[in-house]
Amino acid sequence: MKLLVSVLLLLVIHLASFAQNNQAATPGQSRILAAAERVNVYLPLIKGRKVGIFANQTSMVGNTHLVDTLRKLGVDIKVIFGPEHGFRGTADAGEKIGNYTDEKTGIPVVSLYGSKRRPAAEDVKDIDILIFDIQDVGVRFYTYISSLEEFMEFAFETGKPLMLLDRPNPNGFYVDGPVLDKKYKSFVGMQPVPIVYGMTIAEYAFMIAGEKWLSEKANARYEYYKNHAQNSVDTPFHFQVIKCGNYTHKSKYVLPVKPSPNLPNIQSIYLYPSTCFFEGTVLSEGRGTSKQFQVFGHPSLPKHLYSFTPNPNEGAKNSKLYGKLCYGWDLSGTPEEVAGKMENKIQLKWLMEAYKLFPQKDSFFIFPRSGKMEESFFNKLAGNNDLWQQIKAGKSEEEIRKSWEPALTEFKQIRKKYLLYPDFE
Repeated sequence: MKLLVSVLLLLVIHLASFAQNNQAATPGQSRILAAAERVNVYLPLIKGRKVGIFANQTSMVGNTHLVDTLRKLGVDIKVIFGPEHGFRGTADAGEKIGNYTDEKTGIPVVSLYGSKRRPAAEDVKDIDILIFDIQDVGVRFYTYISSLEEFMEFAFETGKPLMLLDRPNPNGFYVDGPVLDKKYKSFVGMQPVPIVYGMTIAEYAFMIAGEKWLSEKANARYEYYKNHAQNSVDTPFHFQVIKCGNYTHKSKYVLPVKPSPNLPNIQSIYLYPSTCFFEGTVLSEGRGTSKQFQVFGHPSLPKHLYSFTPNPNEGAKNSKLYGKLCYGWDLSGTPEEVAGKMENKIQLKWLMEAYKLFPQKDSFFIFPRSGKMEESFFNKLAGNNDLWQQIKAGKSEEEIRKSWEPALTEFKQIRKKYLLYPDFE
């Protein structure tokens, strides 16, 4: 496969922007462009090649889906891969999805959130290049970065060329939270990163490859081509990133499409790093309402608090406390109001206050069937076995934050090596 030097391993393209509707970075600044919108940059690199795309409902080029955009431009898409919530983004959280044929396009869809989490060899036997384009929200336990890692590892191990179309991070303007202890590694946290890591999905990809956090075989191939590909004109494997336009880590990017059924707006995305902890407790985190991750509560909390009743809805057909009147907190408001409540950091006060007011403290955290809290979902979210014990012991927020060091400071230094855009500091 003859490739120009300009499309070899670690290519990061930053050419003139392909103008489409998008969000302004800040007043007076040019519109932020997701990489998928810069069609004139990457189309010449995939035209005439058989393509497999990992995408979902966020993979938009303006008002048109990337798959539809590329097909109209004559790109031969052979297979679509879908993550959690499916290619069209309608499945419940955690719902296993099978393979099917997309009704609109007639293209086979292979689920990577069902019986398998990476492609099989037969899925890509006729594919010349793989493309990844999924909107992340910059939070460790959001599974799209885990899907990215599995997809990268497969591409690197098998030598399939991979192009990653970057997208802005709506939580990319700060870094905070406990760094995951690898003893608590799971699909909601695979790498030693804090809850909010302040990187775009492409920056994150460079980090997990550069820090050799992939499999031994994937790491070896990446290292070989990083060191040798530039001297070759015949490169069967390469890893390309197409950058966003006009983005920095000071940008406040509002997603034009909800990234999953239970993150309906930027308010829920801002609060998600803090209120997702309630998924590991007996409290409702707002699933089954219109304010997911913006409200939380339980029937046994004081009745003078905000009240709501969760019920099954699209994207949350099964969850906790459906049909029961809950009392708790409503953190919703304008995007600016909610961002102000977050103060560019993980907020522990809501979890701490809920625990303080909860009458049956021994049942506040959900214990797994094994009865061992070490194996709980809460620990997978926290990335350690410490946070629940600190809450239970009545530790102050300052004491808990101090326990996150020095791992958090060390991560921040690692992160800076892989940034593609100006930082917030």
